[in-house]
This record gives sequence, C-alpha cells and structure tokens, in this order.
Amino acid sequence: MPEPLMLVAVAALGLAVGSFLNVCIYRLPRGESLVLPASHCTSCGRSLQWYENVPVLSYLALGGRCRTCGVPISPVYPLIEIAAAVVAVVWYRQFGPSVVLASRLVFACALLVLFMIDLRHHVLPNIITLPGIAIGFVFSLFTPSEHVLGPPGQPAWHESLIGLLAGGGFLYLLAEAWRRIRHEEAMGMGDVKMLGMIGAFLGWKLMVFTLMLASLMGSVVGLGMIAAGKGSRKSQLPFGTFLALAALVACVIGKAAVGWYIDRVWR
Repeated sequence: MPEPLMLVAVAALGLAVGSFLNVCIYRLPRGESLVLPASHCTSCGRSLQWYENVPVLSYLALGGRCRTCGVPISPVYPLIEIAAAVVAVVWYRQFGPSVVLASRLVFACALLVLFMIDLRHHVLPNIITLPGIAIGFVFSLFTPSEHVLGPPGQPAWHESLIGLLAGGGFLYLLAEAWRRIRHEEAMGMGDVKMLGMIGAFLGWKLMVFTLMLASLMGSVVGLGMIAAGKGSRKSQLPFGTFLALAALVACVIGKAAVGWYIDRVWR
C-alpha cells in the first residue's frame, strides 16, 4: 500500500480506537460494562445510530449536541479521538510495523484513559494500571535486539523490571513516610501503580524523567491555583493526570533529554 494511503488507514484506525477509549473513560469509573448497553446519549438514554458514532465527523455534523434532547456533547470526545489518531500516525512513521509500535500504542491508549479519568474523578482504575505493569514488562521481553537502545523509551527487559519495581516502590515509600510523619495522605495507591506501569513501559531512566517532569507540572499548576485564589497548600491535584502528560512527553523527547543531562552534568 502506498505510504499516504497507509497513513490515512492508520489515522482512521486511531480515530476508531479513540472512540473506544471514550467509552472506557466514561464507563470504567462508573463500574459499567464496556460492551453493553450499546452507545447511547448519556442524558436522554437514546441508543445512537451508526452514523452518529463516526469519530469526529458525527460530532461536527450534530453541532456538538444530541440529535434528540439537544444536550451538548462534551468536546472531550472528538479531542480524545484526534489525539489517538495523531499518536498512531506519528509513531507509525517513527517505528513502522513493529513490536515497538505496538508497545507504544498500547501505552498511549492507557495514558489517555488514565489522564481523563483522574482529571474527572481523581481515581486511577486498577483494571488499567495492574495489567499495564505486566504488559509493559512482557513487551520488553519481545523487543527486537536492534531496538533495545534505538527508539525513544523502549527499554531492555532488565531496565523495565527495575523501572516497575523502583517506580511503584519509590512512590509507595514516599506516601507511607508522609502518612507516618504528617498523618495525612500524600497520594493514592493508584499513583503508585501508575508509576510502576510507566516504569515497565519506559524503563527506570525515563520513569525518573517522567516523575520529575510530572512533579514540576503539578507544582506549577498548584502554585498558579494558589496565586489565583482557587486553591491552597492542601488542595489535592490529580497527580495521575500529570504523570500521563509527562509520560507522553518522555516517549517523544525523554531519551534525548536524559542523554543531554548525562553528557552535560555527569561528564
């Protein structure tokens, strides 16, 4: 298949996957099945026709509103679909058909879902983070040898193992120490499991990069909220949301950033 047509096909597949991710984002926090009932308006309950489920295009054709009750449809739906399509195309061009591409796409899907669920509900479902830890490690076992050091963020199996153990273990010890010293919760166990998943997919070096970048993002947002009078030092921020953003950044520039840091600081 010619390259332009292949990219169109990859983008279409990304849009379709993004549509399913929207189902996960809405239903998982509510404990609902991902299969039944069929897609429906969350306001009036009417089942959607197939032409109302076409990613992005249906949203535009309906003017962002339910055809029956007229209630606005969240713009998050098309944004998630577009994000999934963009990630699919960018990483297909970078990795081509490979185990690395499959690993990065599975990881990105998990991050997009966790990003929105934590932002909305302040919860990180075990059904994503725990299997994600195992899947990330298994992918590292099947990574072709020529890709072990090449692509950004694809670790060897021992780096993945260290990453998942150190990622989850570090946050757990930090949270436990904070609880014992300050007698309050610093973060939930969902954050611990999510960082373990990130370590499994990216390896320990990019896990550290992700943690540092997420902490910086959280600090900037927290200070901004305090300065704007919309929060306090005790305000709880969805740290998983920052971890998801930082992990996506790490997939793109993390390896180069870590290499620059080692060359400039440690040599």
